[in-house]
Amino acid sequence: MATALALRSLYRARPSLRCLPVEFSWAPRRGHRLSPADDELYQRTHISLLQREGFQTMYIDSYNSRGFMINGNRVLGPCALLPHSLLQWNVGSHQDITEESFSLFWMLEPRIEIVVVGTGDRTERLQSRVLRAMRQRGIAVEVQDTPNACATFNFLCNEGRVTGAALIPPPGGTSLTSLGQATQ
Repeated sequence: MATALALRSLYRARPSLRCLPVEFSWAPRRGHRLSPADDELYQRTHISLLQREGFQTMYIDSYNSRGFMINGNRVLGPCALLPHSLLQWNVGSHQDITEESFSLFWMLEPRIEIVVVGTGDRTERLQSRVLRAMRQRGIAVEVQDTPNACATFNFLCNEGRVTGAALIPPPGGTSLTSLGQATQ
């Protein structure tokens, strides 16, 4: 207690330690709101669009033993679907699928999350070294029969996932006709 009284008397004795009231030549306005001229956050941003990109997703309309109908384009034989492109895929059956035939899926940016593989009218096992190579590159592989692979690919694309597909047409009489073709 004695220390507190000693400090109080010392503080009162030295006027330079006290904060003196400050007088402003102008009165601060507490209710001031920023206008667009006051803050650069309110300034308009101008964007010049150099190239339009179509954000059309891939959609498998139909398939048959000869090929696929994708976004209205007819593709004969096996095909590889990428987020914004469609390619012929040079494989004859699930036995021809190698690391090299999957290489186009891991060379792309943005990186593909999952590749759906359609192996024809039955679900076939792929070589373990091919699946291991895809897993090491961070790409999931879903192997299904082609009808289910088409449905899975359409579902994943509709969700907005970065998806690829490697499809082999089902042999024989298995086919899916789209609604647009059925009415014609």
